[in-house]
Amino acid sequence: MDARLDYFRNPVGGKFLKSIISAGKGLLDSSLSITVQELVRMRASQINGCAVCLDMHTKEAAAAGESAVRINLVAVWREATVFTDAERAALELTEQACRMADGGEITDEAWANAAKHFDEDQLAALVGVIALINAFNRVNAIVQNPAGDYRAGQFA
Repeated sequence: MDARLDYFRNPVGGKFLKSIISAGKGLLDSSLSITVQELVRMRASQINGCAVCLDMHTKEAAAAGESAVRINLVAVWREATVFTDAERAALELTEQACRMADGGEITDEAWANAAKHFDEDQLAALVGVIALINAFNRVNAIVQNPAGDYRAGQFA
């Protein structure tokens, strides 16, 4: 499978990607754990059908020490016993945010639950991670970037 457009090498696409990659680096320095960030990125990428982001973030999570069991169960987190209450709150918020276009909303209950587990800085980072991965998912899905060749740390 070939991408419809080499977005990274396109002058306009490249500038755009550099900007959002820079935004993402700021989130890595937040107090929101890398574990929660990667779980959110994986779940959003599953919902949005972004194979290249799912490839990247499953491998990054594994490289950061995440277990194969937890990585494999992200899609069914509600039925799995391996996630903390804080992680569940982040995953619920992620799912609601990814499904807004389907007539969904971010419920007060989901927000309040997340606020029980994360301080304001962490909530700000969580919102940023969710928004950013949705942007990356859209770019990759639109241009149909192929998945499977990512190596952990490739873009570090």
